Amino acid sequence: MRTASRPLGTVLTGCLILLLTCFNTSAQTKGRMTIQATAMGTSTQLGRIYDVNIYIQGYSTQDDRKTLINAFNRKGQDGLVRELQDMSSKGRVRFASGGVGNDVKYIIELPSKTGRRLRLVTDRWLQWAELYYSPRSREYDIGVIELDLGPDGKGSGTLLPACKLKVNKKKKELEVETYQNPWKLTNLRITND
Repeated sequence: MRTASRPLGTVLTGCLILLLTCFNTSAQTKGRMTIQATAMGTSTQLGRIYDVNIYIQGYSTQDDRKTLINAFNRKGQDGLVRELQDMSSKGRVRFASGGVGNDVKYIIELPSKTGRRLRLVTDRWLQWAELYYSPRSREYDIGVIELDLGPDGKGSGTLLPACKLKVNKKKKELEVETYQNPWKLTNLRITND
């Protein structure tokens, strides 16, 4: 289990800004894209490699951002996950090894000096065994992907398949705790639709 901390100005309101920060971008005017990548395991998943397809159909709005921040402020991670579940899909992530994949509910573009930076957040689909036996992994019900895309159509990224957010009130910091180690995304190939 890994924990990453980042200082924030305000404990609750600022917590999700780290994850959901959205600058004034015109979400509706950006085109659709398909990103093919290779996910490489790190640490305990070292040596595991999967092909991943990421489909982006639209981007989230400022209203989406406010809704998620308010939900987290009111009810913490559970409120955030409920709101994510109710949001319409903005894209999809699918491992080429099988399955239909998972809808991505929140997608934003962040400022970048070298190209484009995208952040994707979604509620994590829990498997039947997790729901029935209620293991600790059930608490990690958010998935996050961060992509750095260069102007040449290539890039890299990080996949956090199972995480939870919490506030360290003593340090006044947001902590993103992961159930698994992050996966490194390499060999990105971008196709604009």
